[in-house]
Amino acid sequence: MTGTTNETDAGPVLDVRGLRTSFYTRAGVIRAVTGVDFHVNRGEVLGLVGESGCGKSVTSLTILGLVGEPGKVEGGEVMFHGQDLLQASDDEMRKIRGDRIAMIFQQPQSSLNPVMKVGHQISEVLLIHRDLDKKGAKARSLELMDMVGIPDAKRRYDAYPHEMSGGQKQRVAIARALAMKPKVMLFDEATSALDPELVEEVNLVMKKLAEENMTMIIVTHEMGFAESVCDRVLFMDEGVVVEEGPPEIIFKNPERERTQNFLRKHLDG
Repeated sequence: MTGTTNETDAGPVLDVRGLRTSFYTRAGVIRAVTGVDFHVNRGEVLGLVGESGCGKSVTSLTILGLVGEPGKVEGGEVMFHGQDLLQASDDEMRKIRGDRIAMIFQQPQSSLNPVMKVGHQISEVLLIHRDLDKKGAKARSLELMDMVGIPDAKRRYDAYPHEMSGGQKQRVAIARALAMKPKVMLFDEATSALDPELVEEVNLVMKKLAEENMTMIIVTHEMGFAESVCDRVLFMDEGVVVEEGPPEIIFKNPERERTQNFLRKHLDG
């Protein structure tokens, strides 16, 4: 660690400096992230956008120490309230993940226990980490399920993941993350595995969180959604941030040709 955590510190909630992550494969070294710098302020919604393979998802995984073999973090800092997460121990990172920085992944089923009722998966978090009894944990779980728009929460509380749609499972994952009251929520292509008709369901949840001033980093390929919800967007290309600013500026008047070509393909309208 390079510092101690002080959640009253002024400045960015998360400050990424010179981040570099590579993958050592039999075919050679893939430089996925080659010097990323950005920050996110309290209550801000930051969008990471760019072509597939540009490094945006690897960046999000690196922040939380989730890059496994053959990946290697080769440099940089991820400062979170005065602490460099890249220097944190495995035990320290386990306490930070979920509790203070929550991540919602592409595949909702990957984060849910298939043989455990969904409401119990939310309640379990509250029982372990928030010192509630079973009655209080269930009541709070139902509140969270209502908050993220799960219909008929009382009945769905006792449903298994396979009995729910992809959109509902993703909302359960978001509700469970919110149970920990994280300081930052990181959405890594949270709707990319969903059927088109379910995408808007999850997008509405993220918009609601944005309206409630949740600090969020959203990795997305949906430019229309990014334009509507993000305060600031970073366009990544070949492992670095090449353009940054409010979406109404970046999307309407991009400086780089690669950004222009990408937006022509992906921006709604």
